[in-house]
Amino acid sequence: MRMNASQLGDAVAPQRSAPAPLQGLAAAAGPGTRLLLLGSFPGAASLAAQQYYGHPRNQFWPLLAAIWQADLVALPYADRLQALQDRGLGLWDVYASCQRQGSLDSAIRNAVSNDLPRLAARLPQLQAIAHNGGESARAMRVTAALGRPVHRLPSSSPANASWSFDRKLAAWRAVFWQHGLA
Repeated sequence: MRMNASQLGDAVAPQRSAPAPLQGLAAAAGPGTRLLLLGSFPGAASLAAQQYYGHPRNQFWPLLAAIWQADLVALPYADRLQALQDRGLGLWDVYASCQRQGSLDSAIRNAVSNDLPRLAARLPQLQAIAHNGGESARAMRVTAALGRPVHRLPSSSPANASWSFDRKLAAWRAVFWQHGLA
């Protein structure tokens, strides 16, 4: 007996493979880093641009601009990174790679962690670590073991709409001030 594709149904449905792992960005930190700020993993816009916090609605760059009273948003990306390093701020993410559809942290699957202890060992002036949001903060056990103060900051993501910009700014400013970056 012969059956057509509609009669076979799921028996001939194409197999769906897991999405290929996405690769994160390199650490943006140097020997003068006093505060290491860790995100979870770059969103789709950031990966496409190969820039930390590349989504135009992410409040990361406006938060730093307000803390430092500098128009970081107007600077070319390389100059923004230099401004961070000049002020003692380093950036990286908790995850080196993962599988994810879209940009939400809740969609992260099969994550592979970055080697945070190795990076911290290369930062002789490192005073503290701050996690940008809840998914990043899941690694606080790892960062606390590095022997420095660890802070959990409210996420700068546009998905964190429950915190106003001013409320985020106050929390971020307090941590930056505590470690001499404000």
